[in-house]
Order: sequence, then C-alpha cells, then structure tokens
Amino acid sequence: MRALVAVLALAGLVVSVLALRVHNMDPAAAPPCAVNEHWDCGAVNHSRYAVFPPKLVDEDAASGKRHIPVAEIGIAGYGAMIVFAALGRWWIVLQLAEIGFGAACFLTYLEAFVLEKWCIYCVWSQVIVTSIVLATALALVLRWQAGRAQRIA
Repeated sequence: MRALVAVLALAGLVVSVLALRVHNMDPAAAPPCAVNEHWDCGAVNHSRYAVFPPKLVDEDAASGKRHIPVAEIGIAGYGAMIVFAALGRWWIVLQLAEIGFGAACFLTYLEAFVLEKWCIYCVWSQVIVTSIVLATALALVLRWQAGRAQRIA
C-alpha cells in the first residue's frame, strides 16, 4: 500500500508542476490545455483564485502582498505525502490528504460555479487526492484489523 500511495502522490506532484507551469506562462499565450470555452486551464490558472490568498478585484501588483500559487501548495502537500507514505505514517498521510481533498473540493466548486471553466490538471488532482484518501483509509482499516486479529490470537 505504501508504494501505491507514494505513486499516487508522485502523480499529484507532477500534475501540480504542470499546473504551476501554466500559472507562470504569459496569460496571452495559449496553454496546451486550452480545449474549448469550458476547458481552459490557462483561464483557471490565471484567475484570482489561482493564488492564496485570492487576489482582491482592485488589487494591483504594487500592493506588495505575497500571493502563493495554489499549485505550489499542491507540490508541497504531495511531496509531504510521498515522504510520509514511504515512512508508513498513515495518520499523517490521511490528514494531509484530507486537507488536500477539502481544498480541491473548494477549488472544484470555484471552477464549476464561479469561473465556469475547468482545468484538466485540477480535475486530475481532485481524482488523485480522492484516491489517496481512499487508499490511506483502507490502509488504516487493514492495519487496525491486523492488530485486532493479533490481539485476539
């Protein structure tokens, strides 16, 4: 199970790097993931919600406020999941994955109802982090059952 979760987290890290690449592109350049008016990762990754905290509508670059790209937070989160999965620290992986899942759900909401555009990298990240939550929960249940069976025997 360690390898599965670590590979999933590595896939999430790669997806986050690809999203960061689009975020750092010139907004006028067409990203490779601009498919149609509903699937446009360039529009999503250059929106005010692509950074944390979100940019204010009237905020300019001269404000001096530091905004962290959401993709960088994803890279850090997936990197931590890789390390803790390799160490077999399932509770920590589960907590990280739950935080990532919650953030991905909120970003999915923003894509669906505020931006009305979808980013393929964001959707993949949602699928990956959901898979990590499920696999980690399964690993914890199996570990609990093994310990319980050992205590009974």
